[in-house]
Amino acid sequence: MLDPTLNMSNKFPAFDIFSLREAYINRAISVTSVIDEVLNRIKICKDYNVWISLQSPERLWSQAKQLEQQDPKTLPLYGIPFAVKDNIDCYGLPTTAACPGFAYLPEKTAFVVQRLIDAGAILIGKTNMDQFATGLTGTRSPDSYGICKNALNPDYISGGSSSGSAVAVALNLVSFALGTDTAGSGRIPAAFNNIVGLKPSRGLLSSDGVVPACRSLDCVSLFCQTSAQAEYIFALINQADSNDIYGRDNRALAEPYLPNSTRQYRFGIPKPEQLNYFGDAESGELFQRAIESLKPLGEVVEIDFQPFLDAASLLYDGPWIAERYSGLREFVESNSKQIHPVVYQILSNAKQKNAIDTFTALHQLQALKQQTYKLLSDLSCIVVPTAPTIYRIAEVLAEPIRLNSQLGYYTNYMNLLDLSALALPFGFYRSGLPFGVTLFAPALADLRLLSLGKIIESSQSPKSVAVKTAAIDSGYRRIAVCGAHMQGLPLNTQLQTLGGRFFGRMRTAPNYRMYLLTAIPPERPGLFEILTQDKRLI
Repeated sequence: MLDPTLNMSNKFPAFDIFSLREAYINRAISVTSVIDEVLNRIKICKDYNVWISLQSPERLWSQAKQLEQQDPKTLPLYGIPFAVKDNIDCYGLPTTAACPGFAYLPEKTAFVVQRLIDAGAILIGKTNMDQFATGLTGTRSPDSYGICKNALNPDYISGGSSSGSAVAVALNLVSFALGTDTAGSGRIPAAFNNIVGLKPSRGLLSSDGVVPACRSLDCVSLFCQTSAQAEYIFALINQADSNDIYGRDNRALAEPYLPNSTRQYRFGIPKPEQLNYFGDAESGELFQRAIESLKPLGEVVEIDFQPFLDAASLLYDGPWIAERYSGLREFVESNSKQIHPVVYQILSNAKQKNAIDTFTALHQLQALKQQTYKLLSDLSCIVVPTAPTIYRIAEVLAEPIRLNSQLGYYTNYMNLLDLSALALPFGFYRSGLPFGVTLFAPALADLRLLSLGKIIESSQSPKSVAVKTAAIDSGYRRIAVCGAHMQGLPLNTQLQTLGGRFFGRMRTAPNYRMYLLTAIPPERPGLFEILTQDKRLI
């Protein structure tokens, strides 16, 4: 857990939500000191091009002082720093969608952002992105904002379009961040920066106050360090909004899986011939390693992945590109020179689509929905690589359309087919760059995916957890527990609630013995060190 006595600038630990909350409640740390640390980290990391606009230090300090007059226990996100992608409205800061000529000052804050602020969270600023949320690379931002760089290796792409939001979390500048996801924008950046990315079911999180990409498909997404933190934030913002015309009733959400259940999960994976890594053999090795690590949790079965691939082809080859154009038509047609050249090239294809194309594609999609839901009906989830590979920034700038298209191989179909998805870190390439997998299931399975994400995280081997901890310098401390706090026993949930992660099973040293303690009910186990003369434990 985060130790509030550390010099955070030297250690650069993660702003873990549960650890910060505990430190605030114990008055071991102040909101002002956290804001000072955030501002210091932003200054250190300025070359990553994370931000488009920031709250002024004076405003942040003022908000911190106001919070310090309140009881931390009364606000679930008391003093928790967060960031928002710059296509989501936040009163007092311009919304640019990474296009300076498009910028406007919103009249109010987007519903989901206001929920977070009302819960005590502190908005640090608006993050960089692929312009108009059109892209999966993070390179389609104008020169005035710069290309957002990968948190682990700045020569590589950060992923997009929610590039800045993911990198802000990965660099531990904030505790969590909001992005958006239409074709993978909330999952690809999570994978490339070694963090968790939740793409909720369409309509569960209000998109009112979001600049539309494809309005019928857009989702507000969430970036966190762990599934437990994503679950916590999701619960706070998963509220009905009457102003969201695509809003969805959250009362139909499936119940989460119980952490101590003996349930055997069923994981679907594509047939080998349907997996595509575009020449990156190491990605295939990492995916197979990830699948092997899931086998102790249940059964892995191969499924026919073709219907999902067929749906993916509809997103950019079908009429939905026209929906993307329609939301920006007036600006595009009168300000073409202010639009990123690659984005303009993509949007220009919209004029070739017509109503006949639209209805043909809608009928195709409906048939594919029936096929894919049948495949999903007897599975806990399907598991795929989040991205087939990762590219250097220079490679993408040289071939912006083709490489971007390849990145969406495992993501483009999900919102079209109305699926929920959770991207998880799952190992590292030999280069040190992260690899990730995505779990996906039908709409309204969000809580199940989050609970499954926690179970998978806790089951990872000590070696993989150690590598991940080193990569992100999480600030966690290893503790050993015995008795009812061990994994699978009733009190283990107390550790999970505080954001604890399972590290690994250890064997008790020979000079310890387990005893039954009966003096004070209830009866419980106790671990005692045995005194020995050879070790002089007298």
